[in-house]
Amino acid sequence: QVQLVESGGGLVQPGGSLRLSCVASRTGDIIDAMGWYRQAPGKQRESVATITSGGSTNYADSVKGRFTISRDNAKNTVYLQMTSLSPEDTAVYYCHADARPHIWSASTRNWGLGTQVTVSS
Repeated sequence: QVQLVESGGGLVQPGGSLRLSCVASRTGDIIDAMGWYRQAPGKQRESVATITSGGSTNYADSVKGRFTISRDNAKNTVYLQMTSLSPEDTAVYYCHADARPHIWSASTRNWGLGTQVTVSS
């Protein structure tokens, strides 16, 4: 099973930037899409951004133009560069990796434990 560890969260002022990282370990599996979700207090978890193994990306409308997702396949790491942050971006951010043990297997979504991002003055 793929294990994911996020880092880079913290407290930032409105208008500021943060860069989240997520490293996938025990990667004997084939990793397909990776991405980030977030969950704010009292709200459902929502997709923020995803990136395929080939580099195709998809973003939630609320973060387009402000967030950039990227990945380093050699390091099994996905990043989320967040700029122009607002209090509405405050949430726990969770990394995911869709992985499969064999090329003919179906992917399973694996989750990290999350990292807190707080945007406040």
